[in-house]
Amino acid sequence: MSDEKEKVYKVFVEAGKPLRPGEAAELAGLEKTKVSKIIKELKKEGRIHSPKRCYYAPKE
Repeated sequence: MSDEKEKVYKVFVEAGKPLRPGEAAELAGLEKTKVSKIIKELKKEGRIHSPKRCYYAPKE
């Protein structure tokens, strides 16, 4: 598990609301393209979901 992936996941957990990839990238201090890739991985792992189009949140 990469540090960046954990960082992005933590951003979603601490936000307390669904975030867009751009917002998550800004909060994590990472490039948007990198965050988009990490979001795909986290979704595949079942750690986050998309409650509405283009927004992501951690699974409860």
